[in-house]
Formats: sequence, C-alpha cells, structure tokens
Amino acid sequence: MKIKSMTATFGKLDHARLEPAAGLNLIHAPNEGGKSTWAAFWKAMLYGIDTRDRDKKGYLADKNRYQPWSGAPMEGELTLEFQGRDITIRRGPKGNTPFGAFSAVYTGTEEPVPGLTAGNCGQLLTGVGREVFERSAFIGSGGSLAVTAAPELEKRIAALVSSGEEDVSFSQTEARLKEWLNRRKVNRSVGLIPKLEGELDQVQNTLAQLDEAGSRIARLEAERTALEGERTELAAEQETHRRLARKELNRRFAQAGEELNAAQAQLAALEEEASKYGALPDKEALKRAQGELQYLKVLDEEIKQGEEALKEADEAYVQAQIAAQDEHFTGLSGEEAAEQVARQLRAAEQNRIQAAAWKRRGWLSLALTAVLLLSLQFIFASLGGWRPAAWWFAYGLPLLAVALFLLGVYCLSRGKRSVQDGRAVFARYQVQSQEELDALVRDYRARCEAAEEAARQSKNLRGTLNDRKARRDNSRADLLSFVHTFAPQASGLFGCSAALSRALNLDHDLALARERVEERRRRREDLAAQGGRDYDTLELICPPQRSPQETDRALAAVAARLDQTNQALHQALGRRKALGDPAALAARREALEEELARRQQEYEALTLAMDTLREANARLQERFSPELNKLAGEYMARLTGDRYAAVTLNRELEGAAARPGDVLPHSALCLSRGTADQLYLAVRLSVCRLCLPDQPPIFLDDALAAFDDQRLALALGLLRELAQEQQILLFTCQKREGEALSGAQNVTYLTL
Repeated sequence: MKIKSMTATFGKLDHARLEPAAGLNLIHAPNEGGKSTWAAFWKAMLYGIDTRDRDKKGYLADKNRYQPWSGAPMEGELTLEFQGRDITIRRGPKGNTPFGAFSAVYTGTEEPVPGLTAGNCGQLLTGVGREVFERSAFIGSGGSLAVTAAPELEKRIAALVSSGEEDVSFSQTEARLKEWLNRRKVNRSVGLIPKLEGELDQVQNTLAQLDEAGSRIARLEAERTALEGERTELAAEQETHRRLARKELNRRFAQAGEELNAAQAQLAALEEEASKYGALPDKEALKRAQGELQYLKVLDEEIKQGEEALKEADEAYVQAQIAAQDEHFTGLSGEEAAEQVARQLRAAEQNRIQAAAWKRRGWLSLALTAVLLLSLQFIFASLGGWRPAAWWFAYGLPLLAVALFLLGVYCLSRGKRSVQDGRAVFARYQVQSQEELDALVRDYRARCEAAEEAARQSKNLRGTLNDRKARRDNSRADLLSFVHTFAPQASGLFGCSAALSRALNLDHDLALARERVEERRRRREDLAAQGGRDYDTLELICPPQRSPQETDRALAAVAARLDQTNQALHQALGRRKALGDPAALAARREALEEELARRQQEYEALTLAMDTLREANARLQERFSPELNKLAGEYMARLTGDRYAAVTLNRELEGAAARPGDVLPHSALCLSRGTADQLYLAVRLSVCRLCLPDQPPIFLDDALAAFDDQRLALALGLLRELAQEQQILLFTCQKREGEALSGAQNVTYLTL
C-alpha cells in the first residue's frame, strides 16, 4: 500500500494537501507546522475517531483536539494505491459525529470498493488492528517509540513461534480463566463461593435466631402474666382511692352549701340596711363627690392663703407708691420723666452748639478788626501823612473797625449766655454730669415700675381670690344637693363627709358580699360538676397503705412495663414469623452446602488450570518469538554501529539489549534515552516486517530527535534501505536529517 495524496480539514489544517512519493519522504516543518496533525489525520482516516472518548485533566479527546480551527466541518480525503488499484477514501461529518460519514471508491470511477467500511477500513488496508498499528508502523504526537503489550500484538508475535498460529493469546486465556475464577471467588466478599458462604452463614444465623426467638417468647409470656396480675391488684387499690375521693367530695359539697347560705344571709342583711337611706348613687359618683369634698377643703386653705397674700400685696403697693415719689418728676411716669430729661438735654446740646457758633463769629470779628487797623496804619505810613484825597481812609476804615469790634464783643457775650443755659439743666436736677442724670432717671423709672408691678400683683391676687370664693360657694351648694339625695339629714362639710364615707363603705360591703355569694355558688357548682352530692353512704372504707399518687405512679409503671413486654413479645413473634419456616430453612441449608461443595471443586479445578497455563506460558516465554528477537537484534546492530548485537523481549514487550561479550542483557530502563529509542525503533521495524504483511506506509513523527549525529546517519541508512520496499514518511523539525541525506538517491524532500 502506498499513499498518493492526502487532503485535510483537520485541526490547524485547512484544506491542506500532502502528496508523498514512493520510498523515503523527508517532510520538514517547524514547531506547530502540522506534523503531528498530519500523523493523527492519517490514523483517523484509517480507523476513524472514538466519539466515546472524553476529556480528562491534562488530556483532550481527539474529537475535540482536532476540531478545525477555521470552524469548518472536520473532513478529509485520502488517495492510495492498494493491491494494484487506486482507492479514494473520504470521511466527513454526519450530524454531530465527526468523521461519521465514510466512503471508499475506486479513484476516477466513484465505484464503491466492496467490503471496505468505516469499521474495517484500517484492518483491511494495513492487515492489523489499531493496537498493532499504533505499536508498529505509526509513531505520532511527539515521537514516543516505547512499545507496550496488547493482546492482538501478542497473538501475532506468538504466531511467529515455530510455524504454528494461535487464535487466542496467553493473556486472553489467562483473562478468561481469571474471569471464571473471579466469578467463583475474588476475595472474601466477592464471587459465587463467598456469596454461597454468606448465604449459608445467613441461613445458619437465621436458624440460631429462631431458637433464640422461641426462648425469648416463652420468657416474655411469663413476664406478661405476672405484670397483668400486678396491674389487677393496683387497679383495685386505685378504685378504693376513688371511692375515698368521692366521699371527701360529698363532704366538701355539703360544706360549700352551708357557706353559700351564710353568704346569702349576710347579703340580704346589707341590702336591707342600704334600703333605709334610699337608693345609693353608683360608686364612681360617690368617689367623685368625695373628691369634690377634698377639693373644697383645699379651696378653703387656698382662700385663707390668698387673703393673707392679698393683704401683703396691698401693703407692698402702698410702700411702692411712697417710694416712687420724686421732687424732680412730680406727677410723671418713668417713661414721661425719661422723655422730659431727654428733651431738656437736647435743648442744652443745641444751646452748646449755638454758643460755639457765636464764639466763632465773635473771634472772627475781632480778628478782622485787628487786620483792618494794621492795614490802616500801613497805609498812613506809606503815604507819609494824611492826604485829602484819602479822607475815606481816615474816617471810613476806623468806623468799620469799630463796628467789627462791637460785633465781636456781642457774639462772645451771646455765646457765654448759651453755655450758661446748658449748665442750668444739671443744676436743675442737682447733678454734675450726664452719667449722674442718667442714673437718676433709671432709678426713678425702676421705682415707678416696682409700683406698677405691685399694683398688678394686688389686682391679680384680688381677682384670683374672688374666683376661688365663687367656686367654693358653687361646689359646696352642688355637693350638698348631691348628698341630700341619699342623706337628707346631712349638713355642713363634716356631715357630707360622714354621709359619703358611710355610703361608700356600705357599697363596698355590698360588693364584697355579692362577690362572696357568687364565689360560694361557683365553688358549689364546680363540686357538683365533679360529682358532689348532698348525701353520704356512710360506708366504712379502709384506706390503702399507698397514697393515691403513689398508687397512680405504681400502676403507670406497671402499665408501661406491660406495654413494653407486649411490644417486645409482638416483635419477637413477628421476628420469628419473618425468619421463616425452620423446616424450609434446614432444607435450604442442605442445598447450599451441596452447591458450595460443587463450586469449591470448580474453583480448585480452575486454580489448577491457571497454574498449568502459567507453567506452560513460562516454558513458552523461554522461546518467545526468536524470529522477532533475531530481526530486532539485527536492526539494533545497524542502528548502533554494532555496539549492541542482541535484543530480547518478554511478553509485556519490555525490551533488553546486550553488547557483544555481555553475560546478561541490559533492560531498556538502564539505557540512555537515545539508545532506548533505538531499541524500540528496531522492535517496531521488526514488527512491521514480520507482522504487517501488507506493508502499509510507516509514519515517523520526530522519531529520531534523541539520536546523535552518527546514529542518525545509521538510522537514515536503514530507513532508505527499508523504503525500497515500503513507503516511509519521516517528519522532522530539524535540519540534521536533510543534511545527512543531502545528495542521497530515492529520497523525496517536502516542506510544510
């Protein structure tokens, strides 16, 4: 089989196309270039995608991992040469199932390939199933070369022993025997034998429980009989206590009747006494009248205090009027006196201002006179004597100077008189300053206000006293009118007080008597409701040693124990019934013992068969696929430059390699990473040669990354040799492979 072309919309690939040639194809691509995606696409086209696989922590299922990044449906086309004819295989979506649609036709004809289906595509084209394919001709997703065991691969390798073939591998046979053994016995609790043993133990336990239940039932029945007898005795004692209680109840009932009659007689006597004075007002009216009486007493006291306060107020008013007299402000109120002083002060202030103005005018006139005289002297001096032409200077100017002088003297005298007028205000009130005058006015005003306040207080007290006297007279008349309705002989406040107290006491006694009668009646009715009667049987009853409470507690305890015993007895009877028929259980025990013996014989036979199979497998292990070991050893020698010449594999495909001269081979776990990869590459190539007869293409994704340069060249030489018969696709992200194959024949170089 040979791949001619692949077209994929798969993961990061979007309608990408790859056309490998026959032989060795070296395909170079950087990281994230799509190498692993092409490898996964090749496997998915052959074997499909497992839609049952689910995502796990650190792992993505292929159906989610390779969803196209472009959002297009997952689909692909594969053209290959198989058995001399070209076949085109297509896979695409089917509903929500990725790669669910499948078709396989002969290229160019669209004629379906008979027998080739989505389920058997990989098996028919490669000749092996997915397990063998992944462990031989396919290295993808990072280049892990390790090979693990698988039943199908084990069968194919086992078929290489001698010339025979095996239809079933050792692991499958061992698994079948283990399954049969496990069905019979896995451990102490799982399997047919433990189940039979458990059921047998259960039957035996049930029979033992039946015996125990019978003994318990007999014991409980005896205990129930004893408790029933004790309950009967306590019930009779309780009845005696009830008869004694009925006798005591009748006695109390008769006593209650006597007390009721006495209370009714007392009530009748009080009602007769109350009828002597006529109908009494209700209690609230009497209390209100008593409160009014107390109020009248309070009013009398207040009136007495008011008269004394009024007398004191009148005296205070007279004293205040005397104190308010003042020779300076006779007949004036405080406000009027203040206004008079303020008016006089304003007039004095005005005279002071006028005096200042007169003084200024007088001094100005004298100053002008002096100036005029100086000017006249200067003129005469300048003229050198008197001149007829200047007669007006000789007469006019002196006259003017005299007039100005007289005017100045007048103004100064007028100003002096104005000052004297202003000082006359302080002299009138016999003070020396404005502050003293203000204090005099404030004192007079305060005395006037005190006199007015005393007059107001006297007036208010007189009005209040008159109101209280009027209220007292009205209340006294109303109270007497009210009291006379039930006590006409009452007079004065003392008489009213006595009448009210007597009426309230009588009302209180009547209320108490009525309550007493009602209470005695209710008590007798309660006793009657309890069964009290006016007669007594005079029966002589001997009281029990226990009190009624002790008898009740003892009877309740016995009843509770009896209930518990009955309940336990019913449970025991139900349990015995639920456990089943003893005869049927005995028969079931015999059947289980026989079945258990048979299953134990089967288990022993299967154990012997398992031991025999393992012994045979151990012998066969010694000669496990010599042909595979031989071919793998040859390839290992080619890959390591003859450093390792032999390879051995066990049935778990755990490899070991030996160098020439080694006594024992070295496990792959002891080898370096590169040497271990070379060992498993040799095993994979050997499996491809021996177990894959149809020689499908070999996919290698970064399989040689751990090889050094020398062994890389050896591996490439081996792959070139194998590629002469089988198509090989070698993906790499490095340039070493290209440099090592530079100039080599029959090598196709591709770049993604």
